[in-house]
Amino acid sequence: MLFRAFYALPTSIRGGDDRPVNALLGAANLILREVEQHEPRAVVLCFGPDAAAYRVELFPAYHADRIEMPDELAPQWEHAGDFFEAFGWLVAAHDSLEADDLLGAYARREAEAGGAVLVMTGDRDLFQCAGERVQVLYVSTGKQGGELIGPAEVRSRYGVGPELVPDFIALRGDPSDGLPGAKGIGAKTAAELLQRHGSLEAALQAAVRESKPSVRSALLDGKELLPRFKEIATLRDVDVELPPDRPTNYKRAAAAARERGMERLAKRLEPGSR
Repeated sequence: MLFRAFYALPTSIRGGDDRPVNALLGAANLILREVEQHEPRAVVLCFGPDAAAYRVELFPAYHADRIEMPDELAPQWEHAGDFFEAFGWLVAAHDSLEADDLLGAYARREAEAGGAVLVMTGDRDLFQCAGERVQVLYVSTGKQGGELIGPAEVRSRYGVGPELVPDFIALRGDPSDGLPGAKGIGAKTAAELLQRHGSLEAALQAAVRESKPSVRSALLDGKELLPRFKEIATLRDVDVELPPDRPTNYKRAAAAARERGMERLAKRLEPGSR
């Protein structure tokens, strides 16, 4: 959300110290819009390394083409934790696992406890989290609210259920993560293979019996790398504690916004303005 907001809003939006606050402001507005609509019992923001070491070890080109963090975003990123904690939101970070892994872990724990979860993200890899108690709040633009994605929506988009999203990514590839997938296999063929075989592993085992030479060759050639791609795409589990009920603290949030020169946001957060 911080990266999305940074590129959506101009860096001419500056705070009292004349430093850009566009990413902090934009991310706060994106999250607040969904908080006000869905009224969650708690909000957890997850941070982690851009590329987990174990994923790079599996495939060195993973995230290799990601752009470096812009200089004007770095200070905002550094101060994001303090800013968002002022809203009463829990900020969770991990040294070795990526933010997506943390998001998935919190979603699992809340669902296991009988709660309902919204996973707010702009990354379709998180579609694998969708379930009976978990919906993905997919943010594709900053101009409209997130789209609710459940198991039915995943099947409509990909032709397979959430449990096969990592298999699908492995076969189709994911350019944003640097995963090439199986050569010549697009989304339609990936879905068809998984519908017939039930998993990437089963498709690889049956590769020699594929009637189409290009598909047979792609699977045979990918027997080593494709399972690695699936492992990269699969969220790692990690022990997390469920956050206590913690409603958004609009008064403290307004003070934090005003302290950083976000006067319009501060006024929006003050009592009587909502």
